[in-house]
Amino acid sequence: MLHAKFKLTFHTTIRAGPNTLIENSGATASSSSPKFTNRLIYETSPYLRQHANNPVDWYPWGAEALERAKEEDRPILLSIGYSACHWCHVMERESFENEEIAQIMNRHFVNIKVDREERPDLDTLYMNFVQMSTGSGGWPMTVFLTPGQIPFFGGIYFPPDDRLGRPGFPRLLLAIADAYQKKRMEIDKQGPEILRNLEKMHGLSLSSGSFDKQVLDSAYENLANGFDWANGGFGGAPKFPGSMNLAFCLRYYQRSGNREALRFVELTLENMGHGGIYDQLGGGFHRYSVDGHWLVPHFEKMLYDNALLSRLYLEAYQLTRKPFYRRITEEILDYVTREMTSPEGGFYSTQDADSEGEEGKFFTWELGEIRTLLGNEDSELFCRYYGVTENGNFDGTNILHVARSLEDLSEDFQQSREEVEQTLTRSRQKLFEAREKRVKPHRDQKMLTCWNGLMNVSFLEAANVLGRDDYLLVARQNVQFMLEHLCQGEQVLRSYKDGQTKINGFLEDYANLIEALIGLFEATGETLWLDHACRFNGEAIRQFWDSATRSFFLTGSNHETLITRVRDFYDNATPAGSSVVVTNLLRLAVLLRRTDYREIAESVLERMSSSMARFPSGFGCLLNAAVFYQGPVQEIVLVGSPDDSSTSRLAQTIYQQFLPNKVVARLDPSRPDSGQAPWLEGKTLVHGKPTVYVCHNYTCQSPTTDASELEHQLQEPRQPTA
Repeated sequence: MLHAKFKLTFHTTIRAGPNTLIENSGATASSSSPKFTNRLIYETSPYLRQHANNPVDWYPWGAEALERAKEEDRPILLSIGYSACHWCHVMERESFENEEIAQIMNRHFVNIKVDREERPDLDTLYMNFVQMSTGSGGWPMTVFLTPGQIPFFGGIYFPPDDRLGRPGFPRLLLAIADAYQKKRMEIDKQGPEILRNLEKMHGLSLSSGSFDKQVLDSAYENLANGFDWANGGFGGAPKFPGSMNLAFCLRYYQRSGNREALRFVELTLENMGHGGIYDQLGGGFHRYSVDGHWLVPHFEKMLYDNALLSRLYLEAYQLTRKPFYRRITEEILDYVTREMTSPEGGFYSTQDADSEGEEGKFFTWELGEIRTLLGNEDSELFCRYYGVTENGNFDGTNILHVARSLEDLSEDFQQSREEVEQTLTRSRQKLFEAREKRVKPHRDQKMLTCWNGLMNVSFLEAANVLGRDDYLLVARQNVQFMLEHLCQGEQVLRSYKDGQTKINGFLEDYANLIEALIGLFEATGETLWLDHACRFNGEAIRQFWDSATRSFFLTGSNHETLITRVRDFYDNATPAGSSVVVTNLLRLAVLLRRTDYREIAESVLERMSSSMARFPSGFGCLLNAAVFYQGPVQEIVLVGSPDDSSTSRLAQTIYQQFLPNKVVARLDPSRPDSGQAPWLEGKTLVHGKPTVYVCHNYTCQSPTTDASELEHQLQEPRQPTA
């Protein structure tokens, strides 16, 4: 452990110190105005504003705080979290609202609070240090830095007093302050080594040579070693969805015919969709399950999880045609439309785990409440199905989860399956309406470009596959919102809140916006969306591409300079921006006949091939790009008026199949601006009817106006496993 090179001596006395905050005159414990107000009151981030009335003299990250640390030679206490983080709220209540602890912080440190969702560069950089020095990571994260921003001690949640074999936060603060004064030479001496190790973490042992087609087989085999065949998902508790890796398993099945891959994905999706991790009343997934079988979630809902999972369930529906997967997809998207979409068309970021100061209070139920709302007969069936008991399964309350099958209930209650389903539907609606009257969890209403792009693609895909024009409208309005509020010329910005746009965009912001623009072009045939995609793609390459290492940086060339420039390799809860960029480049290479785009994508895949094969869990999105790269890629042109029912039937035939290796362009003969992609030249109606052209591997099949013939042409040959 790097920070173990100097020994911390823990003191037991808490000394009072001067308060550097604005103390609001006349404020009392019973007053409506807060006692303290700090600089975070001027921020737009809901997470930062949650701490604006702490007695801690918080700064946002910026020149003012960093210069003060240098001028006064004080260590920096950097606290990083996010608004939906339950333990962030706990640490705030226990420590940051405690005036005695705040006095220690204010006396000895320059205190900086960062929203990790706004600043993934700072979060990645300093999380790497915490993981490197402690072996684990998470939020809330507390890192102590020199005035030169070099980290020298860090960790995650610290309690206010000694617990679980770790020192309380006040003792830790005093020990750090003492070490900074008495062991400064040791701290400064280890700085270069820490920096070297951080730079090493931001690189990889990169491969060279051509992309080995056996990478996909090796990656799948290594993923399969972590399959939980009892409950679905990867590994044990806590259990995260692993959406991108599951999406790769679907592609691997579609490519190889390996039914084990499909069985595992279906097991996972069914157990997740029936579990407590899924909101059985309102739709949408919670962040993760604290147990190994998807029952007890961390109750926050993140936009990105629901973007990725709605897309995954939709793909499973394409492959299997099972109504359950379609239902979950639509419930997620309807939840996002209802609760996570702003009047301007942007998507909000998160919903909190807590309400009224209690984790999960909004989502859980007591048996008596359900009986009162539903009556005896309906409540008995409902409780049997959703596992509701007197003692509950979460602190005396009940997390709804599917505990019995519909067939079992039909037999138990001597009712038809249809009657059982009607009762459950009626009961869910009553409970949902009652739940809507509760105090709702806090919602983080900042809108991030990267997460908006992710969610947008899910709406676009669902609009195509399910024939939902309302979803297409949501996606169109969202793209227009991003272009209006989160873009300035070729420059993409990160965050929008309360009419203010701030922070230069990171690679993932460009990547996910571009993916949404390509998707909207494919869905509508309107070339302005493709033009926007090309414009932002050129800027992304200019700002983030490093030709020397053939890799992408997380931050652009015009971004703030940190102690080291972070590269963007690994998937985390969201896809790595570099992986999405590779996918975009491969698609644009086909659409625009740009061999230079394919060469950049190919070079990344070549450099990452060894890591993808050995550590696939961190590269699910890039593995999906690799599937596209290996092909064959189907180039599909749909010629016809969007108002023609025959055009709609042909479009439905294209999208009802799971064809991840496809690029679609629509050409409306009545519109002069339609069909600008190079490979659309010469594509016309056949005998005046809507027509589809299918090409792959430089070979085109006969144009067809018949949906059955089109379905046959679209069937891809399986690729044998190695």
